[in-house]
Amino acid sequence: MAGGSGGRPAGCRRVSHPASPGSRVPHAPLTVPGPAGGGEGSWRAAQDRYSRGVAPSAAWQHPFLNVFRHFRVDEWKRSSKEGDVAMVTDKTLKSAVYRIRGSVSASNYIQLPRTSTQSLGLTGRYLYVLFRPLPTKHFVIHLDVSTEDGQVIRVSFSNLFKEFKSSATWLQFPFVFQTRTPRRGGDTWSRKGNLAGVAPSSARWTCLQLDLQDTLMFYLNRRYSHLKSIRLCASLLVRNLYTSDLCFDPAVTVTEARRAKLPVTPVPREMAFPVPKGESWHDHYIHIWFPSDGSKAPSNQVQKSCTPPEEGHVSQRLPHQIAFSKPLQNSRSPVAQIPSPVLVSVPSVPKLLPEVSLSYKHPEMSKVGAPNIHGQHPLSWEKVTDAHMVVSGEHVLAHKSAGASMTLEDTGSCKLFLPDPVLKLKGVIGFGGHSTQWALWTKDGAAVIYPCHAIIIVLHVDTGEQRFFLGHTDKVSALALDGNNMLLASAQMQPPSMMRLWDFQTGGCLSLFRSPLHTVCSLSFSGSGALLCGVGKDRHGKTVVVAWGTDQVGIDGEVVVLAKVHTDFDVQTFRIAFFDETRMASCGRGSVRLWRLRGGALRSCAVDLGEHCALELTDLAFARALDSHWVPSAYMLYVCSHSGHILEIDPQHMAVQHIRRLLPTQSPDVPLTEKQTFSSGSGISIRSLSVSLTMCAVGSEDGYLRVWPLDFSSVLLEAEHEGPISSVCFSPDGLRVLSTTSSGHLGFLDVPSREYTVLARSHMAPVLALSMEQSRRQLATVSLDHTVRIWDLTTLRQLYDFMSPDEAPCAVAFHPMLPTFFCGFSSGAVRSFSLENSGVLVEHTRHRGAITSLVTTPDGSFLFSSCSQGSLVQYNCAVPRCCVLRVAANMVSQDGHPNPNTLAVSGDSRRLAFVGPSKCMVTVMESASLDELLRVDVSTLNLASSHLDWAVAVCFSPGVPVHLLVSTSSKKVVILDAMSGHIIRELSSVRSGSCSSLAVSEDSRFLLAATGRAITIWDYPTRANPSTQVYIGHSESVQAVAFTPDQQQVLSAGDAIFLWDVLATPERQPGVPPDHEAGPNVEQLEDIASGARELPRQQVPVPSQASPPPLSFHARPLEGSAVTFSTSDEEGPCEESHVSEGLLQAQAPAPPVLVEREASGAGDGLRETARVPWALTVPPHHHNQTIEWTTKKTKIQPPTRPDSYKHFIPRYKTSTQTKSVSFPPTGREQLRLKTVVGYNGNGRANMVWRPDTGFFAYTCGRLVVVEDLHSGTQQHWLGHPEEISTLALSQDGQVLASASCRGNTATHCQICIWDVPTGFCQHLLSHHDTAVQALAFSPVDEFLVTLGDYSDCTLALWSTATYELLSSTCLPEPMHGVAFNPWDANELTCVGTGAITFWLLQQCGTDTSLQVHREPVPEVVGAAELTSLCYGPSPLLYCGSSSGQVCVWDTSAGHCFLTWEADDGEIGVLLCSGSRLVSGSNTRRLRLWAVGVVPELRCKGSSARSSSVYMEHELTLDGAVVSASFDSGMDMGIVGTTAGTLWYISWMEGTSTRLISGHRSKVNEVVFSPSESHCATCGEDGSVRVWSLASMELVIQFQVLNQSCLCLAWSPSSSGRPEQQQVVAGYSDGTLRVFSISRTAMELKMHPHRTALTAIAFSSDGHTILSGDKDGLVAVSHTRTGMTFRVFNDHWGAPISAIQSTSKEYGDLGVEGVDLWLAASGDQRVSIWASDWSLNHCALLEWLSFPAPVITEAPGLLPPSLAAFCPWDRELLVCVGLGAYEEVVFYSLRQKQVVQKTPLPFFATSLSLSPGTHLMAVGFAECMLRLLDCESGTAQDFAGHDDSVHLCRFTPSARLLFTAAHNEILVWEVTNS
Repeated sequence: MAGGSGGRPAGCRRVSHPASPGSRVPHAPLTVPGPAGGGEGSWRAAQDRYSRGVAPSAAWQHPFLNVFRHFRVDEWKRSSKEGDVAMVTDKTLKSAVYRIRGSVSASNYIQLPRTSTQSLGLTGRYLYVLFRPLPTKHFVIHLDVSTEDGQVIRVSFSNLFKEFKSSATWLQFPFVFQTRTPRRGGDTWSRKGNLAGVAPSSARWTCLQLDLQDTLMFYLNRRYSHLKSIRLCASLLVRNLYTSDLCFDPAVTVTEARRAKLPVTPVPREMAFPVPKGESWHDHYIHIWFPSDGSKAPSNQVQKSCTPPEEGHVSQRLPHQIAFSKPLQNSRSPVAQIPSPVLVSVPSVPKLLPEVSLSYKHPEMSKVGAPNIHGQHPLSWEKVTDAHMVVSGEHVLAHKSAGASMTLEDTGSCKLFLPDPVLKLKGVIGFGGHSTQWALWTKDGAAVIYPCHAIIIVLHVDTGEQRFFLGHTDKVSALALDGNNMLLASAQMQPPSMMRLWDFQTGGCLSLFRSPLHTVCSLSFSGSGALLCGVGKDRHGKTVVVAWGTDQVGIDGEVVVLAKVHTDFDVQTFRIAFFDETRMASCGRGSVRLWRLRGGALRSCAVDLGEHCALELTDLAFARALDSHWVPSAYMLYVCSHSGHILEIDPQHMAVQHIRRLLPTQSPDVPLTEKQTFSSGSGISIRSLSVSLTMCAVGSEDGYLRVWPLDFSSVLLEAEHEGPISSVCFSPDGLRVLSTTSSGHLGFLDVPSREYTVLARSHMAPVLALSMEQSRRQLATVSLDHTVRIWDLTTLRQLYDFMSPDEAPCAVAFHPMLPTFFCGFSSGAVRSFSLENSGVLVEHTRHRGAITSLVTTPDGSFLFSSCSQGSLVQYNCAVPRCCVLRVAANMVSQDGHPNPNTLAVSGDSRRLAFVGPSKCMVTVMESASLDELLRVDVSTLNLASSHLDWAVAVCFSPGVPVHLLVSTSSKKVVILDAMSGHIIRELSSVRSGSCSSLAVSEDSRFLLAATGRAITIWDYPTRANPSTQVYIGHSESVQAVAFTPDQQQVLSAGDAIFLWDVLATPERQPGVPPDHEAGPNVEQLEDIASGARELPRQQVPVPSQASPPPLSFHARPLEGSAVTFSTSDEEGPCEESHVSEGLLQAQAPAPPVLVEREASGAGDGLRETARVPWALTVPPHHHNQTIEWTTKKTKIQPPTRPDSYKHFIPRYKTSTQTKSVSFPPTGREQLRLKTVVGYNGNGRANMVWRPDTGFFAYTCGRLVVVEDLHSGTQQHWLGHPEEISTLALSQDGQVLASASCRGNTATHCQICIWDVPTGFCQHLLSHHDTAVQALAFSPVDEFLVTLGDYSDCTLALWSTATYELLSSTCLPEPMHGVAFNPWDANELTCVGTGAITFWLLQQCGTDTSLQVHREPVPEVVGAAELTSLCYGPSPLLYCGSSSGQVCVWDTSAGHCFLTWEADDGEIGVLLCSGSRLVSGSNTRRLRLWAVGVVPELRCKGSSARSSSVYMEHELTLDGAVVSASFDSGMDMGIVGTTAGTLWYISWMEGTSTRLISGHRSKVNEVVFSPSESHCATCGEDGSVRVWSLASMELVIQFQVLNQSCLCLAWSPSSSGRPEQQQVVAGYSDGTLRVFSISRTAMELKMHPHRTALTAIAFSSDGHTILSGDKDGLVAVSHTRTGMTFRVFNDHWGAPISAIQSTSKEYGDLGVEGVDLWLAASGDQRVSIWASDWSLNHCALLEWLSFPAPVITEAPGLLPPSLAAFCPWDRELLVCVGLGAYEEVVFYSLRQKQVVQKTPLPFFATSLSLSPGTHLMAVGFAECMLRLLDCESGTAQDFAGHDDSVHLCRFTPSARLLFTAAHNEILVWEVTNS
């Protein structure tokens, strides 16, 4: 494949228009420079640059692709032809072309690919069709184009079409031939005539250039993904097809471009048309570019110029001045013009907005980097208007213009305006972060020390003053303060844990050192501060205790490790005794140990706890004995437990003196069910305790702080909190008790006054948005912890707290005038709250998606809200109860997350700006009328980037003129003129992330931005190289920044809320930004000083973790420095000292003030120490008010699941498995599991297939299913207690490993090792805490590696000889996959977040260790994660990423040498064999790649190109690919998807065949045909599936979208129409649908109910349907007419749980009628009726009411009320769930009484009676099935489900029993045993 490259001509930029929010400038990977670049304009040079650059997406198709050659059209294997298609030689081109002719276009064509199920997969933006219409004939070109959301669009061009037509999936463009003649006396044109219909006799060879991206975006507002298929229909000649991302000029060859140095992209040689020497290309050929600038003209057809250019001009279409006043509504089509000797020009139409243009004679590109800038263009362009700045209607495509040529000899120095620092941290709202258990008193009891994420705060309890210890880069995990208030120790969370020792009085950092612990959990100081002890975990997860000597730190010494010891005992708390620094104590699960430091060693001894050795001990405290004096030997140790026990231990005698248990008080109105003894009952779970001289304070999980005397005779004081207590601590004087809670509450109880004081409250999750009230200095915040909080900015105390457990608040905005605020929620609701009565004023539910932003106009007139579905709603908020004014759909970008800057309103309240309708567009509207004023395409602002740029946040400047600030994904802030949209200047972020939030001060002096975990502030008025400072301190991303209303302070919110003082000096008065004040010369000087306007200022590189580059440091005094982290670019020249960052941390003390300076030229840095004054004065606060929507408490967030679908998540279930199962004796079972229906699509890699042996296994729930693919017989291996997550088969195929998740009562998950020949479980392994992510056997089956999930983060290595654990490693981050190197059994690899990890096994005797080597993710992958891996031929390793790229690693060299774009989504499955690679992703695509050339490309290293890697086949399945197995030739395989389907794949045939399928969601009913040939199931997914009962293969599926099918019934054999069997289904919308099985169609739809149907049944004759709903109504309807003729409301108020109808003899039981039917409802009532529906007769026979069941474990969750007629005795009624106890009730309809009761172990959830034998099947929520023999009274229990067995159904013959638990269906065979 040949290729070419180049850049798009400067004159070919386009103008945006109203219907096109997409990009109008191609993002070509290359841009050939203009004449300033000299010879670089050549195509060959550009191609060389391309080979050295980063390959864009689908790199194998770049720079262009010859479609006919790639798909070998001449062989007709991958393409097809029909009709009269022949290869001929064209005289004009002098080459072979294809001729397609015939009278019917649809019968004569060439099609690529061969079949419609295949896809070309061509991602190039442009399609070049080289063709010639046959004279006097018609032709048609069909293109099938796929969008990013999977929609296929048919785009057609033909001269058969008369007008433009479009639909959601089809675009039809007429191809019109047109001639034009010039008018006299001017250059304007008139249309002479259109040659519609057939092609003229003078039709020429044409280069049709189709911009597929713009076509879809312009006409359908969809994003282009790839070209799926092409069909070229008669009559035409076609030479070839090409695709590319480059915009070629067909009239310019490579030679001409190189000779003339033209700034265009020449056409590659193989695409060029031959031109006779001395003649013009335009004299012989036609170039049509669609859609083009002409396509936006207000004409009926789109017009293209095909005439030759004037002499001396570039042969390209020059832009014209075009302006439109209305959105286009005319037809558009490409137009081929008949040659004419006169130039074509399209006249302009009047415009509404002023036109911004630039005329110049010598355009050029400035060369950056030298003080003198010169440029000269060899060609002279006369008065060319800059089209990309032309206003098109009410839309504009903003892009910077090239400046005029100039020379700058001396730019001078740039004046700096910002004070240094400009911000000072004043206060922090927040508490905790990693943990809420750390809060300490100072020695005098006047202040409290606590962490807030990465900051340590000292809060004065009386004044509210705060001071800060800054320096940690991650959340603080532990704190300790010595007894003299001299030393403060802290540790941070991120492993390996860094620790700091602080001078507590000055705030300076005395020592920064790396702990030998991987993570530090607890710290304890001795009284003198000479000894520090810490407890934590090492890399292998083992508990370690370390003792450090700190006595030399204050005199320039270092921290010394005195002792370190590993222990197998659990340690929850560790304390150093206050009376002896060499003695310590610890407690944990089942142990209390006393420690001693002697001779440089730590030794411990366990205290004998006797019968209490199983207690989970949580905290301990030393205290002096009651009757002793200050004698060192007289002390006691108090230890508390989760069960409420308090142990009083004498450490001298190692004996437990007293054991007390705190029990909750019994309410007097609740009867005492049983006596609670010391060892029984539910005690108060104590989390923490603290002891003073006379009292003991305990904090418990029930939220109570209780103060007891030391004899624990009675409670002295009790204080209730909002959440579980995390820690308690007495003040040194013993008069105050400090308490913290897991809900972010910090306060203390004053014992003498019995008053409780709140010190701090905190959000327990990141803050999403904030808003400030103008007059009261109140702040509103919303957080992921489902709370809305109102704060007082003066005191930093919480005023109100609104909680919403069911929906998360996403956005908030204060009303500027009224005492109200607005809040948007994840449900789409927008509510208005009153601050006066703390209530909801009004609620609006106009949005369908989560609210992303809220904003009010400054004048208080309007409120605007946007949601994730793209809707924009305008409200009138001038009145207290705001009302909706307008709702606009698809306005705001749907790709956004909650962001306070998605919407912005100008300071004059007249303009509204937002990101939308796509993320690449920013729209400005008039706020009152919502008339569109401006639209800016952000994707064109950075043409040098190969990646698509999009808008992140928008903001208006408050000054005049008004500026629109747009933050982009390329880490820039673009400042636009809000009126015209042209760029004023750009600011580049100095941090690694884009700006997620923007704010400009009222005086337009400062620009504030949230950049990652930092905030950046610019000197906004300065245009050239503005001064910048960066402030860090947040441990997570900053979500919102804002200035306070008085402009004196700044707020930043993310993990916590920071309040900063603005330290701006008053000498400089705020002014208007000088963008429009400076003259042209000043503007040009500023542009040159900043490095040219066309390029951003270079950023200082951020050091990577792998190899940090050396930094430059210098020091200078910093007087009055605030305790902040700041970054500035104002530093002048300095003396450099090159020291690496790691060496600096190891040798120099780390101060609390870190100033990293980034000068514009040198990149200098500064690091120094400064004293920290107490600077915050806060008046006393009033009592907080809390308003809760519910009483539900906020809990600590669980570990966050990585953004990768590869991770297994156990399906949530409320059922619990029981251990009291009476399994039948072997050989005596009355049930045998025959078939499992379904595959668990929730698992990952949970299917294995070995083609050579035929072994095939997969999982369904807790079962391993081994199936014979030839006979369909199954084996079922039951050994797991929970859902199986993954499987692995050994290399020899003799051992299968399976892993399940952890149950509710288990401590670890389980791994089973199965012997494949026998099917027996040989070993049970247990090590991982939560779930196993992946399993892998080594190449020779010597080892088994198990990888824990994201909550476990553990890698374990097992020996397959004994299955003993050889090694276990704690991983620093979640890993997504693991694999052994097939060529080296001692090497394995893991892929995860940010890096690929290589492990090397080293064995020394019996010891096995792992050496690790990490390599970062390649830069071309970007921020994506590596999610899958597989080994290829040695030494190749293929890795898939979350962004769809495949990286190829050379494992011998440890680097990545090749990357290509393999998919649009995350690649979860990779398999390689020989020269073929299979990839599966969450986009449901399965692709086969030819990678045979990759080993050869390895030799090229980083210069390797992926053009030789191509896709052979592609299949789209029904869900994300989660498992796959293929044969050695990769010709056939089996693939599993999340839809619960296993597919057989044949690449040879290009087909996918369904092997195993099942319901993806809950199965609600199973019914059977009367002949028992078929069965039908229905599910929550709205499907009704009909199965063949013999083979359990799916036969028919009826699908109803957006509804759940809740009940089902099959018509009886007595209906008189055996050949017309019907199935009736009830749905959640209250409808009934009758389906015909023979005709496979829906026959009837009825709507007899308003609510969801819950039960349904046919009458005995099959002509009537009885249906019950959730409200308790029973409706009777005809099956033929659909008419509902009876409705029973006797059960009104309770859902109908069962309906059954059976026949009876007329007059039997003393009532008339031929039918007997019943209805049971959820209120424990059953009604029995006799009816004859043919006579419209129905009479009540019996009404039964039962007492409610006694439920002790989960009150309010009653079991279902089920009743059925006994098939062997029609006079008996069998009931379960009806009554107070767990039993089966037999009720006689004749005797009118209960005749028998059969006890059950639990309440039943399902019931079925065998029609042939006296057998009864009962399912339970405890995952158990019981079979009762009603004749003998025996019972047998069976296991197999992993969830509640909610469905049991016998077949009519009673030979089979179907049971269902969620989506699992088990088929049991009833035996005669």
